[in-house]
Amino acid sequence: MKIRRFQKRPSLYSTILISITLCIVITLLASSYILYVNYSRIGFKQTFQSDVDSLSQTSKQIVTLRDSAQSLSFQIYQNSNIAKLMYYEKPHIFDVTGAMTELSNYLNSMPFVESIIVYNAKDEVFYIQGNHGQNGIYSKNELTDTGLLTILNDFQQYKPFTPIPRTYAIDDASQDHVNVYTFLCYDAIGRNQVINSAVIVNISSDWINRNQGDLTSLDDKGTNLLLDDRDQVLRTDTLQPLHLSSTDRALLDSKIKNQDTGYVVSKFEGVKSLISYTQPDPLGWQYIRATPYQYVTTNVKTVRNTTIGIAAIILLLGIMLSWRLSRFLYVPIHKILLSLHSLETEKRNNQHTLKQNALHSLLQGLPPSKLEARLHNLSQMGIKFDFHKNYRIAILQIDHFQTLKQEHVQDLPTYKFAIMNISSEILSGVYDVETVDIEDDSIAVLLNFPDEEELADHTAFEALLHRVQLACLNYLKIGLSITYSPVTNLPLHLHPLFQQVKEATKHRLFYGHGCLIDSDDIVALKSKAYMYPLDREKKLVESLMAGKIDEAKKVFSEILDETAQYPIHVVQLAISHLTMTLNNVIFTIQKNGTFEISGGLDIYMPSADSYETLAEIHTAFFTYFDEIQNKLLEKRSLKQEELVRKINSLIALNYADSNLCLNWIADQLDMSSIYISRIYKQQTLAAIIDVINETRLDQARAFLEESNTSIAEIAEKTGYTSSSYFHRMFKKHFGVTPADYRKANFAKQLS
Repeated sequence: MKIRRFQKRPSLYSTILISITLCIVITLLASSYILYVNYSRIGFKQTFQSDVDSLSQTSKQIVTLRDSAQSLSFQIYQNSNIAKLMYYEKPHIFDVTGAMTELSNYLNSMPFVESIIVYNAKDEVFYIQGNHGQNGIYSKNELTDTGLLTILNDFQQYKPFTPIPRTYAIDDASQDHVNVYTFLCYDAIGRNQVINSAVIVNISSDWINRNQGDLTSLDDKGTNLLLDDRDQVLRTDTLQPLHLSSTDRALLDSKIKNQDTGYVVSKFEGVKSLISYTQPDPLGWQYIRATPYQYVTTNVKTVRNTTIGIAAIILLLGIMLSWRLSRFLYVPIHKILLSLHSLETEKRNNQHTLKQNALHSLLQGLPPSKLEARLHNLSQMGIKFDFHKNYRIAILQIDHFQTLKQEHVQDLPTYKFAIMNISSEILSGVYDVETVDIEDDSIAVLLNFPDEEELADHTAFEALLHRVQLACLNYLKIGLSITYSPVTNLPLHLHPLFQQVKEATKHRLFYGHGCLIDSDDIVALKSKAYMYPLDREKKLVESLMAGKIDEAKKVFSEILDETAQYPIHVVQLAISHLTMTLNNVIFTIQKNGTFEISGGLDIYMPSADSYETLAEIHTAFFTYFDEIQNKLLEKRSLKQEELVRKINSLIALNYADSNLCLNWIADQLDMSSIYISRIYKQQTLAAIIDVINETRLDQARAFLEESNTSIAEIAEKTGYTSSSYFHRMFKKHFGVTPADYRKANFAKQLS
């Protein structure tokens, strides 16, 4: 048993080695995954810390610059020279020059300042000192920085000394822009809070970005954003508003806005990103950085992919090694297993042969003295069939056996074994079953009835047999005819029942292929006496002699079909009697010289045992009947052709005889004028009298062309007794009179 279990698992070594390899690979992959997750978290934290440091530095820088801008604005307000620009109407040119010099000094001393603007509300004049763009004195209409006018008009919307991030054009003709943080310091008086004067300090964003750009290694991959106190989202590099989708805006509002410093991994602008952000600073601003996820995890992914590659190589090498080692270690064991398998197969085949021989000998019959001993030996062979309980015999016949034998002669044992297995599988659900291979086309099935209910249910029994037929037809494409015996519980009845069923199987000849035959029904036929129908035989002979083949076939079928109500030997005798009768008919036909046929009837008429159904016997005889008919028609056709030749010969030899006519020819041939006229017309499609006239006129035309004989003499030589009748017939046939025909022919010869 252990060897058999081992035989079912021949790749034991491969299984062990592959299992070990898989464990190593799984462990490697699991550890790689854990490391990947941890490294990803570390990468997130490092990137977040770097981003937050950069963003915090930017925030601190802007707050510091706000203080510087506030201090600068206060100094400008306190400067007496510059104050003249803000409060005097149309200040003197020397005052303007001195004040502008002061503004230039302030600008040059502070590199982060882009420009300083002093605004006189009374004169609506701007005094500008800047690194780029306009420099000098400009009215409102001349000012290119229109955004500044908007700020002054809406100054109440801005908190004092809170930077205003914005962009303005250098001049009207240039496409270049300057990005600045604008600090507004103004003097507003009156109830309406109208600006009287203002100092505007623009801090360069490029200067801030340049000083903060090296704080992170991923600055070129991420996006820096500013969420200001007015809920605007700006890019810190361009200070342009960023148009967010509803999803991105919802993300900022729910997870970032007014939150403590932190990070979140989510999609931003359609790309999965690590989003780092700061808490609101003293200005109420938050700084945000979105770094694409793939750049954050680049190094970690490299480690992961390398680990997976190593695991794949280990797995491949492990499979190859296990395959090679399994082959090497399994060779000697495999040889032993093959030997054991061969011995088991041989033992099983020998046991099957012994069982088949034992059951076959029981069916063939044993003396009563040996029967009980043989039944006792059956149990030792593993046969549990009990012949002392109710049992019956069924014989399965293969339909169209000769065709199957010709096409699959090598596979016949396999087909029969398959039929035995199918029948056992279906019938063993109800009965105890044993199958026996008994003849070329037959298999015997022994059925033990387990209880009386199954014994009484004849319909259910036939339904099971029909299932066997359908299964063999569906799976093997083989039809079966089944004959079964009555039920008995005596071992001595086994051989007689087998002979009874075997005899009944011959009645498939009448029942046809795929039939179910109860042998008791066939036994009942033995009491009937059969009398051969001599009157029908006489009618069959007369029909054949007269060439009435269809009638002969009908009579033949009636004679054979009538034998279905009698034992099988009756049809065999009837076929033998009919064969002799047909041989006598052929002999008589040949003796009369009607036709010759090669061979005897036995060449075409095998014995009834070589046919499976009555239809096959009909086909064989009817084929021979058709051959007789063809021979008769051929002979009749030859006779008619000979008759036509004789008639044509008489016309050609005797056309000059005025007595030549249909009756004269009939008298010469000693036949009926009506018969020869009909036969001649059928063969030539012409009447005899028309052929006589045509022959005479053709000869007359030849005489006119080749001689100078008078027309009257020509008429007499061609069988015409009247010259006038000859003229009429010649003109009717050729379209001209004999005289005109001669003249035309003479003129044709001269030309």
